[in-house]
Amino acid sequence: MSDLKKYVSGRRANDPEFDAGYEEGYQAFKIGALLKQAREDSGLTQEEIAARLKTKKSAISRIENHAEDIKLSTLEKFAMALGRKIEVSIT
Repeated sequence: MSDLKKYVSGRRANDPEFDAGYEEGYQAFKIGALLKQAREDSGLTQEEIAARLKTKKSAISRIENHAEDIKLSTLEKFAMALGRKIEVSIT
């Protein structure tokens, strides 16, 4: 087990507040990381995707790094600017 996994596991076990918000925070991080990876796989910079979305680079950075409250319509626009689609599933 990595040091990070040990830290998170211990913190979740000993800190109820951290544990309560962990999954939500992880999902937001995961969405941002997926968007960044899709952008990079498409060979685009933050500036280029910002131009396509008629916004600023700082907005793209916020989306990729703090996606905790991102709208589905924003996700769709981001994906369309990359020539991709968003798939949503409930498991």
